[in-house]
Amino acid sequence: MAYKEKYPSKLLEEAVDAISSLPGVGRRSALRLALHLLKQPQENVHHFTKAIDRLRDDVKYCRQCMMISDEDVCSICSDNSRDRRTICVVESVRDVMSIENTGQYRGVYHVLGGIISPINGVGPSDLTIRELTVRVSELSSGNDVEVILALSGDVEGETTSFYISNHTTDFLFFNISVYFKRKMCH
Repeated sequence: MAYKEKYPSKLLEEAVDAISSLPGVGRRSALRLALHLLKQPQENVHHFTKAIDRLRDDVKYCRQCMMISDEDVCSICSDNSRDRRTICVVESVRDVMSIENTGQYRGVYHVLGGIISPINGVGPSDLTIRELTVRVSELSSGNDVEVILALSGDVEGETTSFYISNHTTDFLFFNISVYFKRKMCH
């Protein structure tokens, strides 16, 4: 039988439960964080919780690339100096942040929101692949489009890349050139 920590307060236990629900945070770390928050000035804790509430309630997903943003269209997609005919397809927001921190890429992105993983119950319809195909279709009217598949080289990443390349090759039948490049990440 697992040992169950006893707390002097139901409110402390609720806070530990909530904090330990975060990835990588165990119950001991959550207790340490909750006790730390209790020592902080009330206005600091209110600022912290308000920032978390605003993050969850007010952050939007860019209607073009699915990156997180404060606006309907993110700063990358609204930047006119970006090459809109080059789309770097990534798994997550963190991938965009990593690539952007290099300062080397000047195209736009498309965030899938994950990768195909039947073991984890994630299929193509759970990702933003349909939005990507629509976007490529709209961008490619008479123009060549380069799609860089910057997904992991594991089985799930390869499966996702294969699925995307097979579903966007339909454009080739309409005299639209879509070029694919594979960039191994992770």
